[in-house]
Amino acid sequence: SSDLTLFFGAVAILAAVMQSLSLVRRSLGAARLRVLLRHFSSLPPPHITSVQTSVQTAAAKYPTKFRYTLDNNVLSPDQRLFYEENGFLVLKHFVSGKDIEEFRSEFERICKKEVSVPGLLTLRDVAILNTEFVPDQKAITKIEYFQANEVLFRYCTLPQIMKYVECFTGPNVMAMHTMLINKPPDAGKKTSRNPLHQDLHFFAFRPADSIVCAWTAMQKMDRSNGCLVVLPGTHKNALKEHDYPEWEGGKNIFYHGIRDYDVTLPRVHLVMDKGDTVFFHPLLIHGSGMNRTEGFRKAISCHYASADCHYIDVKGTTQENIENEVLEIAKKRYGVDSEISLKDLWAFKARLVKGKRTHL
Repeated sequence: SSDLTLFFGAVAILAAVMQSLSLVRRSLGAARLRVLLRHFSSLPPPHITSVQTSVQTAAAKYPTKFRYTLDNNVLSPDQRLFYEENGFLVLKHFVSGKDIEEFRSEFERICKKEVSVPGLLTLRDVAILNTEFVPDQKAITKIEYFQANEVLFRYCTLPQIMKYVECFTGPNVMAMHTMLINKPPDAGKKTSRNPLHQDLHFFAFRPADSIVCAWTAMQKMDRSNGCLVVLPGTHKNALKEHDYPEWEGGKNIFYHGIRDYDVTLPRVHLVMDKGDTVFFHPLLIHGSGMNRTEGFRKAISCHYASADCHYIDVKGTTQENIENEVLEIAKKRYGVDSEISLKDLWAFKARLVKGKRTHL
């Protein structure tokens, strides 16, 4: 009798423990869902339509150790979890309208050749390459490497941006790559698209987890004018092979795209307001669609890296094709020595933003 009493008592205790564990699991599942819903709740309705796929991608266990973000009490636990699982993070109304207008005005001065910027690369869409334009912003679809222009470089040093950049890079921060994108109205050949790609394909420095891009909308962006599209969670995968897409309308210089990827992966179109800023990992697959409007769509960005990163030799890797192309253009435009490498060019372009230049 006493043995039976002990047996049934043990069964009752075990049942209670199992019920408690079930409640804990349900609670954790609900918590993960709330993380995603809170992140997207501040975004406009068109963005929320993509949450269904994002939830499926981001729903994962709470990590025992964070890999992609640092412990500096800036990111909230929800923000850290979201970036860890998705590889990007959108912050609303992050850069002031006053700052954006200053950057816009300086871009226009550069386009009109009122300002000369050493080392600046200016690009035009292949569809309008041979069209005669007066020297203004309609002739230029992108400028890169504006580190030598103090007005535009101020974007890279904005305190609110640097505060978050250090969550990914640590205290020693280098500005490696800068852009102001002026996506033109599509000329009917779909050349205003930017193919899906990983930014790490262009970089001769590592590790990838110590690199982050800050990308700010200079105006309202949605699918009509070619907003960013991202594939959540793809930052956890390896660098893929890139090359020019086989598009009939032509190809824009340096617009390499991924050769092979899973087309069934969920996508999220980032509908953004003026001043909204997205931070994303260099392995995150992303791109942008056509600009179907009559106006130019503008964004400004900077890729940051920890100064503790190191340069790599890309010869013999899938990145060799971009090195060959970059060096060929550098020879033609700037007469650089044929003995230099891609990592030499990155070392020349890099500029310290904060802390010490330890390696890069």
